[in-house]
Parts: sequence; C-alpha cells; structure tokens
Amino acid sequence: MFKKLFRQLSKDMGIDLGTTNTLVYVKDKGLIINEPSIVALNNRTDQILAVGEEAQRMIGKAPAYISVTRPIIAGIISDFEVTEKMIKHFIDRVHRESNSLLPRPRVIIGIPLDVTEVERKAVEDATMGAGGSEVYLVEQPMAAAIGARMPIQEPIGNMIVQLGGGTTEVAVISLGGIVTFTSLKHGGLKLDQNIIQYIRENFNLLLGERTAEDVKKNLGNVFLEGASKEQKVRGRDLYTGLPREVDVSAAQIKEAIIGDIRELIEHIRDTLEKTPPELVAEIYQKGIILSGGGALLGGLDKLIAKELKIPVKVTDDPLTSVVRGTGLIMEDFDNLKDILLPPAGDMIN
Repeated sequence: MFKKLFRQLSKDMGIDLGTTNTLVYVKDKGLIINEPSIVALNNRTDQILAVGEEAQRMIGKAPAYISVTRPIIAGIISDFEVTEKMIKHFIDRVHRESNSLLPRPRVIIGIPLDVTEVERKAVEDATMGAGGSEVYLVEQPMAAAIGARMPIQEPIGNMIVQLGGGTTEVAVISLGGIVTFTSLKHGGLKLDQNIIQYIRENFNLLLGERTAEDVKKNLGNVFLEGASKEQKVRGRDLYTGLPREVDVSAAQIKEAIIGDIRELIEHIRDTLEKTPPELVAEIYQKGIILSGGGALLGGLDKLIAKELKIPVKVTDDPLTSVVRGTGLIMEDFDNLKDILLPPAGDMIN
C-alpha cells in the first residue's frame, strides 16, 4: 500500500540523454527541461561550476583551469562522474521546482542502438547514483517512433531516421521490435565541424563551434531552390590572428555538408536492402519519418525523397520526439514495458 502511494507521489521522468542536449519529461507535467549536455568543471577544485545553458555560454571563453566539456560523446558516457553530476543536477531541479519532499523517481532513458552492455550499465549506474530509484533503457529510434505516434506494435513496416547531435540511426520497426537498423557515430556536430573546416580551407578563417552551428541553422539547405541566401560570418584570420568578417552563401554551406548527407542517404538505402520485402513494400507506401534536431536541416526531407523515391516526412517537433516517447512509455508503462531493454547489470553478471 505504502509502495503504491509513494509511486503515485514520485515525479517519474523520461530522459533523452543526448550528445548535444538533455531533455527531461516529468510524468503528468510533460517536457520541463531542454538544455545543452554541457558541464563546466573547475579543474583546481574538481567542482561543477555550471550545467546546461549556463555552461554553454562559457564555451571558448573560459580560462585554462575551467574545462567546458560534453560528457556524452556519440550517445555514450565519456566521463562517468561528470555525467552522474549532470543527471543529478537535472533530477534535483525537478524536485526543487516541485517544492516538496518526494520519493526517488523511476527514470526511462533513451540510448543509441548499438551500445555495449558495459556502456548500458554505465548509464544505469550513473542514473542510480544521481538519484533514480529504478532505471529503464529504451532504444532511441524506438522512443522517437513512439513520440511520433507511429504504430510500432502493429505488423506494419515503420521506418524512422533519428538524427541526433552525436549519432544518426536508421531503423525499421514492426511488432514492437527493431527489425533492421544502421547506426552512424556522427550527427549534427559533425556537420558543424564540416563547416568549420570548409571556412578554414576556403577563407583562411577560423570559426568557433557556436558560430558554425548558427551558420548551419541559418544557411543549411541541401535542396536549394531559387536564390541563395548569404550571411556575414566573423572569425579569426589564420594569417594575421585578427578578427575578420566574410560573406558566406547557402550554396557554400551545402558544399561543406553534402558529403555526410550523401553518406546518410546511402545508409538509409542499405537498411532498406536488408529489410524483409513485405515491410519494404509498406515503407514505400507509408514513407519515412525523420526525427531529431538534424531533421530540421533545410531540404533534407526533399533530398531523401528525391534520391530514394519514397515519401519522407519530418515529425512534429522533431527535437523532442525521443523524450516525448520516453514520457509516453512512462504514462502507459504496463502496455509499453515490453519494448524496454533488459537490465544491463543482469546480463553482465
């Protein structure tokens, strides 16, 4: 009886622990946190100085004794202790905003498809150490498909492309399971690096990460139609070391990133070739769903549709599809618990 009462009081949550952003969904409240997965650490005292947006503002501006890092790389924990502190920061924030003493929450976390058992165990341990009472893991494309309201439990071919900051995953889902998939260990952050490299090679100008991301958002379009937009970009001249400004066009940004986009399309094609023909026939009729922040890249849906001759649609609010999926699992736990992964600790021991 008391356990049931405590469960009703608990602020159970779903978390999308992404390379670029961490999003938190709280049961009965919805999405309440969406902040960068960035932590600022004082190397002298080993203390966390800032997490999320506050830490992001320090990128490229901090003195040597302050490290501003992403503890999640390609969806995998690269720094266990910092990740645990980051998760604890977000869990504490949920409890602080509720203004009450609450039992420890159950947590559902979306993880990439091809992580190892050891990596899964690291996510579970970090979340338990941060204050979770129970931790459940779900594959990110599965969570994204649920967040996009795809009929994943029916005997129908559902194809989703989850375009994250550190990983890109292509999956075909049917009867509550993933039939075929392809996982790439790069995503939106790689496109930012492509832009930095292109501007460096063609303009002898060094850009910061945030500037490159801004250029991608404003000019990025891989299916250009009509006049090309331009934007003034400021950086450091590689010869003089002084600030300099140049005009960059959307056509140039397309040239910088199109190689990785072509690679993505080939991986979608390869996944289709591995998929049973009955499911492929349904996918050709129903189309492909794009989710994740990368789905917002201009013209991406049109280019994929043109190259593969399949309808392509961007899901509503693609940035939050994974965390909304974890939230829907939490809200309807009894009906959807079978799609969760078994505890990694049991499989290791």
